[in-house]
Amino acid sequence: MTPTPTAHKPPIRITLADDERMVRTALRAILSAESDLEVVGEAADGVRAVGVVREVRPDVVLMDVRMPGLDGIRATEEILATVDGPPRIIVVTTFENDSYVYDALRAGAAGFLLKRADADSLVQAVRLVARSDSLLFPAAVRALAEEHARAYPTPPPWVAQLTGRESEVLRHMADGLTNAEIARRMGVGPATVKSHVAAVLAKTGTRDRTQAVIAAYEAGFMSAR
Repeated sequence: MTPTPTAHKPPIRITLADDERMVRTALRAILSAESDLEVVGEAADGVRAVGVVREVRPDVVLMDVRMPGLDGIRATEEILATVDGPPRIIVVTTFENDSYVYDALRAGAAGFLLKRADADSLVQAVRLVARSDSLLFPAAVRALAEEHARAYPTPPPWVAQLTGRESEVLRHMADGLTNAEIARRMGVGPATVKSHVAAVLAKTGTRDRTQAVIAAYEAGFMSAR
């Protein structure tokens, strides 16, 4: 793995939440080997995960989706609802088509990672989610949404409120493109794309790109191409 630290940026601070000590130990070893990543807390259940996040204020949480006491879905909801400037949360799971994972994404998780993922995928997932500039594993998110989306009986009002450019940006977001890639695709500047992304999030009432894409599938927006 090739670390990508910068001289002026502090390391990405990560908290690990998993009820298996061996899993936490393995994750810590992989992440701590990178000079731009730092593990700042661990928790063996969802309740403790919420407490640790409040104490250490990490940038990213790796959250096991199934834990005793308080599962990863409920822990994600509580963290996002009660922590100011909450961290980005990646749920970690054994099965990629798990409905629990989709529920965690709906609850506000920024993405998900399979427990069998290799070290490079783990490190890059943390870096990508911390940057918040693209969708983590877009094809997998689309597959989950297509299987588990709870469709509205009628499209929500925001669908009609999107401008043509905003609609185009949302589709590119669902394809996992970064702002720079969207800008090149649309022939506009990155600042314009950033403005469109902000407008999409505001109109859909979502926290980030992942939630916007989930909302788009549930609204039937993605099928209206």
